[in-house]
Amino acid sequence: MLYYSGYTRRIGDVDEGSTVTDFLPAERARGITIQSAAITFHWPPANAQASLPVLPSTSDTTPRSSISHNINLIDTPGHADFTFEVLRSLRVLDGAVCILDGVAGVEAQTEKVWTQAGHYQIPRIIFVNKLDRVGAAFSRTVKEIGVRLHGWPAVCQIPWWKGGKGDFIGVGDVVHLRSLMWQGASDGSRIQAFTLEELEPTDMDFADEMKKARIALVELLSEHDDTMVELFLEHNEDHLAIPGLQIMQSLRRTVLQAPQTIIPVFAGASFRNIGVQPLLDAVVDLLPSPLERPDPEISAGNQTSTLSALLSSASKAPIPAKKRSQKDENSLSIPEVRNLTGCALAFKVVNDAKRGILVYIRVYSGTIDRGSILFNTSLLTAERAPRLLKMYANDAVETDSIGAGQIGVISGLKHARTGDTLIVYKGLQMKTQPPGWLKSLQLRPINVPPPVFFTSIEPSSLSEQKHVQESLTILLREDPSLQLSVDEESGQTHLAGMGDLHLEIARDRLLNDFKAKARISKIEIGYRETITTSTSPYTYNLDKPIAGKPAKAGVTVYLSPIDETPLTASQGSTEEGGPFETTYSLSDSNTLHILHSPLSRHDSASHKSLIPSHLSLPGILSSINAGASAALARGPFNGFAVANTKVSVTLDAAAHLFPETTTTAISMATRAAVSSNLRTACDTSPSILMEPVMLVTIFVHESSLGAVVQDLSSARGGQILSLDGSDSPSSIADEDLPRIDPAQIYAPPDPFSSGTGSVDSGLADSHRQIVARVPLKEMVGYLNHLRALTGGRGTFVMTVDGFEKMGSQRQKEVMDAMKEFSGHRTKTSG
Repeated sequence: MLYYSGYTRRIGDVDEGSTVTDFLPAERARGITIQSAAITFHWPPANAQASLPVLPSTSDTTPRSSISHNINLIDTPGHADFTFEVLRSLRVLDGAVCILDGVAGVEAQTEKVWTQAGHYQIPRIIFVNKLDRVGAAFSRTVKEIGVRLHGWPAVCQIPWWKGGKGDFIGVGDVVHLRSLMWQGASDGSRIQAFTLEELEPTDMDFADEMKKARIALVELLSEHDDTMVELFLEHNEDHLAIPGLQIMQSLRRTVLQAPQTIIPVFAGASFRNIGVQPLLDAVVDLLPSPLERPDPEISAGNQTSTLSALLSSASKAPIPAKKRSQKDENSLSIPEVRNLTGCALAFKVVNDAKRGILVYIRVYSGTIDRGSILFNTSLLTAERAPRLLKMYANDAVETDSIGAGQIGVISGLKHARTGDTLIVYKGLQMKTQPPGWLKSLQLRPINVPPPVFFTSIEPSSLSEQKHVQESLTILLREDPSLQLSVDEESGQTHLAGMGDLHLEIARDRLLNDFKAKARISKIEIGYRETITTSTSPYTYNLDKPIAGKPAKAGVTVYLSPIDETPLTASQGSTEEGGPFETTYSLSDSNTLHILHSPLSRHDSASHKSLIPSHLSLPGILSSINAGASAALARGPFNGFAVANTKVSVTLDAAAHLFPETTTTAISMATRAAVSSNLRTACDTSPSILMEPVMLVTIFVHESSLGAVVQDLSSARGGQILSLDGSDSPSSIADEDLPRIDPAQIYAPPDPFSSGTGSVDSGLADSHRQIVARVPLKEMVGYLNHLRALTGGRGTFVMTVDGFEKMGSQRQKEVMDAMKEFSGHRTKTSG
């Protein structure tokens, strides 16, 4: 794509390690994408049409792809361990090209990422790649798209094999009824086009197949687009007479429908440089511009709305206070928004060796100019944007401003993190804050999945401790799906991540890129522990100097277990009960319930006589939350985080708050009280370990099905939930996804198929799908075992389904294994 758009002078190769977007040493060594890379180019190349206006591209007479468009391309990883990297890229995309392997078809991870893109309502098209390889099966892949991705594949191109059985030489363009042959240039720059009339004398079979494909395409579009029915009737019910441009516009309308049920499918072989230019045309012709995307969701205060609704409200007359309560709850009006000149989301942070910290942003409204002051509504801090860059993978070009719909980079920001909202506001100064609710304006954040593996990191010496800590801070700012915690008893630092490859890459970057000198242990599983009995109320009074100043605070706490399967809640979300109580949802399905009578959240005037003047109720509640969260991060049984526990706190202003009380003292008192109560609960009735249980989807051939099911259910203690997606809890039950019959999907015949049985029965026989719940401990290193069971053809993908209590025998085995490993580590370091 970069070569044909004129950005590069040679075509990069994954095998050579010369690709533009995979520039990290670890990516080139492994031949995979680890971190997403952004790059901007024009298609068609800007030099030819730069002077032409962009607006006519939506007219009925001019194809959009005949006029140069600006494309921001983000290359994302495919490996399951880097799911968060895909999620934060999806959050800012307007459209996606899903690349499938023509030999492997729809793989396990493809389904997962496809579903994630569906959650963000991102229009998608598919490019079936590697059709030049032995075993490529375009027809089978098209059928799998329908069955596994739950959409109707609209075959826009069919593969063209020389003489019907020879080399892959080009594609048949079903939309414009022409065949495209790549010949005479190894870089794929020479394409020869033949009309149907020119093709029929030399390759009648291929011309007939293109006609069948066009009939199937028009029939499919007619079912989902009323305009196509009118066109069909206008052209005397002749499928071949409808102009290609009208077909393309109909495809565009169906692709932009939400939810998307029509999936345009294109064919090619990128290694042979076949099919790339038509795919670029399809990106411009079918995928939406930023103006055609749904409005970005925002929140301000406790209200939610959309960005355009908020911006349009600024031009309306203000609503009198008496009538304000009658407004619709979802409408949001902030008068100050008329001074808002830019709003952007920071979706990625990268530490560049030459340029320092780079913050990737997507601008959703207005512009971000060089030198402007940005207010971070997530951190409530203001920073100046010293330099703005347009990224070209690892290269960058300075720019004066980044406009709405564009992706760019700000270098030199000290605080911004992934998911932060940045706004530009008229009259904003470095030490002031935007007025009213504008300072709480936030775009929809990026959810971080819970980590399930961890490793411990120890600096090689005390002198290295600061450098290791700084390097870890940068690593965590880059990748929020990594989490850091400190074991208070041993003093060890634990780094947690999404998978063993994820942590392995983080370790390599720490040692090789940041040159940190540290010892890193083997990768382990992050268990949880939970209490099994309630405790009596316990009052803790803190009375000791903090940082040389006297501090005093008290708090009453009791704990109780929550009997439900935990699914990690987003930390810090608040559910406000009555005026005298506040409930927080903490991570690992813990809840914090604070009773603070007679302090009302709605009557701050009464606080003056009850709370010392330097404190406020929101500050006190936040401190209690911080103290309880810190105590729950390390349980008394084996030092793992505590889950499924309700912490009830009673705050008596008269008995617990003093003139010497500080927010730090309240936090410390809460932490000590909760920790003491956890120990009491554990002494009364020993805590139980909980282990992460994964929802595993495995694809195997029919011949291996029995062996894999047997291994999962007996040797690994797994629970088989479904076979072949029947009653599958993973996707079909949760979402109303259509079940598509492969017999009703058009696909051209595969010339190299064995010929035994139909394609539909071949699809059923070739792949079977197993969905199971299996403890994570049993899935470590499973890929090698699965390949041994399936002759190298099995694949699987897994996500955290929750944490479950372990049986006493299993808990004993896990504890013994941990003690054995811990003893070995102590002996070695000793």
